[in-house]
Amino acid sequence: FMGHCRVQLCCPVCLQMQSLHFTVNRVKRFETSDRIRRYIFCFYFDRQPGSLTKDDVLQLKEVYKWLTHPLLSEELGVPVDGKSLFEVSVIFAHPETDGDCHFLASVCRDCFRPTKNKQSVFTRMAVVKALEKIKDDDFRQQFCLWPEAPKTACIAEEIQCSHTPVYVAGRYNKFSRNLPQTPWVIDGERKMESSVEELIAEPLTAMFKSDSFNFSSSGREDVDVRTLGYGRPFAIEVLNPHRWSCTQEEITELQQQINKSTDKIRVRDLQIVTREAVGHMKEGEEEKTKCYSALIWTQRAIERSDINFLQDMMELKLDQKTPLRVLHRRPLAVRFRVIHSMKVDYIDQHHFRLYLKTQAGTYIKEFVHGDFGRTKPNLGILMKTTVDILELDVEVRDVPFVWSVSRSTWSKKEGARWRDSRMEFQRVGAEWWQAPPDNSGMSKVGDVKQAGAC
Repeated sequence: FMGHCRVQLCCPVCLQMQSLHFTVNRVKRFETSDRIRRYIFCFYFDRQPGSLTKDDVLQLKEVYKWLTHPLLSEELGVPVDGKSLFEVSVIFAHPETDGDCHFLASVCRDCFRPTKNKQSVFTRMAVVKALEKIKDDDFRQQFCLWPEAPKTACIAEEIQCSHTPVYVAGRYNKFSRNLPQTPWVIDGERKMESSVEELIAEPLTAMFKSDSFNFSSSGREDVDVRTLGYGRPFAIEVLNPHRWSCTQEEITELQQQINKSTDKIRVRDLQIVTREAVGHMKEGEEEKTKCYSALIWTQRAIERSDINFLQDMMELKLDQKTPLRVLHRRPLAVRFRVIHSMKVDYIDQHHFRLYLKTQAGTYIKEFVHGDFGRTKPNLGILMKTTVDILELDVEVRDVPFVWSVSRSTWSKKEGARWRDSRMEFQRVGAEWWQAPPDNSGMSKVGDVKQAGAC
């Protein structure tokens, strides 16, 4: 009998694992369904005094596990663990008893509604729901006698191997003004050849041999906006990884590989985290403070004295209607935002750099040019002239939601870029503007005249 189990039940599972190239350290459990016949057994025996209860009736899947787990452990050379992150599901077919549950559809019609993604309405959850709702008289009418024993064996129709997701988090800086955060597709046509998401996720999925992934971040920047400072927090949910274990040294090597592959982004503090840590990433986004650096053009010629008054403005309250540029994907609403403080750096008669501390969610571009009066007040109203924004950088300065990885892992080139960018911020000299550790790619003020209008 054990030989039969090894051939019919164990070997197909092992072959499936090997064909999918899973790295296995433990096997968790198997799922199957014998709901109707188990319910019949409990239905009649429960109603006899001193008889068995539902807890005394073994589930078929438990018996299946008792038979197969020792065999799988022996074949794969790994222990069986009920809390393992790796799971194997075996789907059985038994045509002889498939019709046992069909009567439920006439008694509990609302439990069996067809859906586009399901081949049959008789799913496990639908049957469970119907058995919870059915009346005793209706059930007794269908099964007044004990059903006959099956004459044929069931067949393992499908074997599914899966692993719970691996979560990788870190921070990224974006130095390109022609790179979207996620793939930019409009009406089925791709607008940019790459994205921040793809530059980071593709090497990750290759390392973990994953089927797919989900990318999330704490906020997002426009395609023409750079992300400087400490870097924007992000997390990638690596789905169904065929490899699940990596050392921090391997993750650090992967980080260096990503950074060497492109000059458009830089990743730091890459590490494996828990699902709970990813949930913390978006907590309190509305309460966060954001720092920006904007290159401003003015139609009217200005002197230093014409912009110094902006530095005296504190806690400036804005009414911002949903910008026209995002109205196609966001509902029309008026959002109340606050600009906590501003600092200015005069360049020439038509250019200056504006540094802002704002409430998270403030539309900076619209604050500058006004968005046809949809943001009030705006910089044009305050300066009584037409203004526009030529460049915008977001300076991420909030406390990391992941542990910082030691700078000892940086290369000499990375360390030099950090020192150069730190000096650039210190040169501005604003007391509230403390230099962040990662601003490589920062524009120099002397390059302003070469900037094109947005």
